[in-house]
Amino acid sequence: MHGWSYDEQHLFQFRDDLSAELVIASLRAPHAEAGGYAWFPSRGNPIGDPQPQVAARAVSAVLDWLDALTFKPSSIGLLGFSQGGAMVLQLMRTRPESFDYGVNLAGFVVNDVQSGDSTLARLQLPIFWGRGQQDFVIPQRAIERTQAWMTKHSHATTRVYEQLGHDVAGKEVTDFAAFVARHLTAGERKRDQQQGRRSEADV
Repeated sequence: MHGWSYDEQHLFQFRDDLSAELVIASLRAPHAEAGGYAWFPSRGNPIGDPQPQVAARAVSAVLDWLDALTFKPSSIGLLGFSQGGAMVLQLMRTRPESFDYGVNLAGFVVNDVQSGDSTLARLQLPIFWGRGQQDFVIPQRAIERTQAWMTKHSHATTRVYEQLGHDVAGKEVTDFAAFVARHLTAGERKRDQQQGRRSEADV
């Protein structure tokens, strides 16, 4: 999921860095703004601190799209940049049982409490959080809030890139691609084990 003022083409440029086994869906945010689109429009939604009800509507739209698919994915991972990174976390907080891992690139956690938070604290789903040391777009208070939330509610892989600003580039791309590949493989092993148990039960 893209960031503010971008569209669905933005992160799709990293398709070739990810496993060829992945089926990738790149969604467009609902609000037209600044020549692109936004998950949380600027008016009334300060950077790093969107209104929870605005985030909830955006999350609901994505979940409606997901539920309308004509096939059931064997596993689902989420990836997003900036506002899209916030969407990754908010989707996992809203319906944690639907997702296997998340990648939050220069994003933040919305300042609210979700019913799925306690489930995530128990499940400790893997989440990659990458951000730039030179990122002066996301406020420090949002970074601190996200750090506290990630520590409690996820099995976090956190990376801070010294020369990176509010962007996705360089070693961060290599790192999140390796993270996705690792958890894609783990998901395949889990599915194989589940299928094996079902086969044994059928004998």
